[in-house]
Amino acid sequence: MRAAAPQSVVHWEAAHAAVDAAVRQAEMLGIRINVAVADSGGNLAAFLRMPGAFLHSIEIAIDKAYTAAGFGFPTSAWSGALEGLSKAARDGLPRRPRLVAFGGGLPLRVQGELLGAIGVSGGSEEQDEQCARAGLAAIGAEG
Repeated sequence: MRAAAPQSVVHWEAAHAAVDAAVRQAEMLGIRINVAVADSGGNLAAFLRMPGAFLHSIEIAIDKAYTAAGFGFPTSAWSGALEGLSKAARDGLPRRPRLVAFGGGLPLRVQGELLGAIGVSGGSEEQDEQCARAGLAAIGAEG
């Protein structure tokens, strides 16, 4: 029996480059965001808050990354993921602490392997996801 299993995580340099690219995209869009990268265990690996970004969006960005890392799919996919589940599951899952069921969180995969996730908050869901995608693209990752 094995007592431990290896787990790949996003490297700090990639996490830093991803938050930088997401913020640069936000500047191009004229918005102020908070952006977080979590590793594959949901632990915060990098964070950046633009001056003037909403304070409540700090935790939302971190929780978007946590949610996307924990489930391995975009936070925007939760509405579809909840379809077909029991009413109790549809009502209860989105109420779980730290689970975010709206857009802006993307898993971070390299060659199909989940290494973590990126979460952005501060713009519309579409803008947040656009910034998150810019972060992934900067490090050669896919969502």
